[in-house]
Amino acid sequence: MPEITIKNARILSMAPDQNEPFEGDVFVKNGLIQTIGSSLPPVGKVIDASGLLLMPGFVQSHIHLCQTLFRNMSEDLELLDWLRRKIWPFEAAHSEGSLRASARLGLAELISGGTTAILDMGTVRMPDILFEEAKRAGIRANIGKTLMDKGEGVPDALVQNARESLNDGLRLLNRWRGAGNGRLDFNFAPRFALSCSEDALREAAEISADRKIIIHTHSSENQKELREVQAITGKRNLEFYDSIGLNRYHLSVAHCIWLDDSEMDILARTNTHVLHCPSSNLKLGSGIAKIPEMLERNIRVSLGADGAPCNNNLDIFQEMRLAGLIQKPRRGVESLPAREIVKMATVGGARALGLEGEIGSIEIGKKADLILLNLDRIHSFPAADVFTTLVYSARATDVQTVIIDGEVVMDNRELLTLDQQETLALAKLELHKLMTRVKI
Repeated sequence: MPEITIKNARILSMAPDQNEPFEGDVFVKNGLIQTIGSSLPPVGKVIDASGLLLMPGFVQSHIHLCQTLFRNMSEDLELLDWLRRKIWPFEAAHSEGSLRASARLGLAELISGGTTAILDMGTVRMPDILFEEAKRAGIRANIGKTLMDKGEGVPDALVQNARESLNDGLRLLNRWRGAGNGRLDFNFAPRFALSCSEDALREAAEISADRKIIIHTHSSENQKELREVQAITGKRNLEFYDSIGLNRYHLSVAHCIWLDDSEMDILARTNTHVLHCPSSNLKLGSGIAKIPEMLERNIRVSLGADGAPCNNNLDIFQEMRLAGLIQKPRRGVESLPAREIVKMATVGGARALGLEGEIGSIEIGKKADLILLNLDRIHSFPAADVFTTLVYSARATDVQTVIIDGEVVMDNRELLTLDQQETLALAKLELHKLMTRVKI
């Protein structure tokens, strides 16, 4: 691994009790932040960060890489129709080539926008391809084995026996945990309560607790979904998950819009992580999650773009901006400060991945997952308050350099681990083939 000295940066560390931001240098060695100071000697690759903001890379805690190739093709539908009429048929039509193209396209977008780590939902079939592409791209990724052993409208190609799915998950765990110099990890990803049997969920929970595996799922996104779950289980979503022990180790749950007070109490009591996806929630007409109320209860909240077909991009800056704006008319203009939103996109994401001791802030001994941004732009000047600027003025294209695990993966807007034109060419070719297979 190269040694890197970042000189003359304006540093936003996101470290607790740090007076932010401050001027300084950072020295990286063996993939770790070794020194933070001033006037450090120029060792190894020297990056002159004069006029730039240095901050921890963004962590997106809910992504569907397998869906990137379906962008702009699943419009004006609510959740269950969106899944049954569009998304599941598209996913069922994936070949190895189209899945690879979809993942590569998503990873290129994520890295170029300053996202350095993700929690991905994975796939039912061919999940190794997502791990291969994440390893190749150099991103830090926890990727799932999607569990779907039942469900109305689920194509046959996506239904997999619970025992077979769980065994395949254990195979993935053994193959990929710690791969890519420790950048890769595995999660069990039961899709949601409507597509997983109770037996599958219970066994996944047991394996999760035994092998220290994150459970990554969806909950309480849509009112029709909630009614169907209650009809089947007799309980609300999070009450059902709690009753079967899905939250006994580390549960990360996307959306959590339609919760009652008892479910809020469950989230707080069990340290469940809420993965907030404001763009997706608005685009599917699902609703607005009560994020200020969650934070008041010390519930752990992070941000994710969800999948490209319900967003329609993977841009963390848009998620931060929307996260702030949608709460202002709902709970008041001071209900979700910009500083808290940036924390959700960095420290909060690190917690959702179980990596709060390794990433999410610039501190000595942590992994060197860092980004440099130019905020001296027409659309963002004057950057009087760095948190306000990041949330409400900055754009993904302001990210200049991306370092993951001590390796430069984007330099002055040029992707180094992925070829942009090659990625687009592959995506166009595989999309054409996919459209001849999909049944919608």
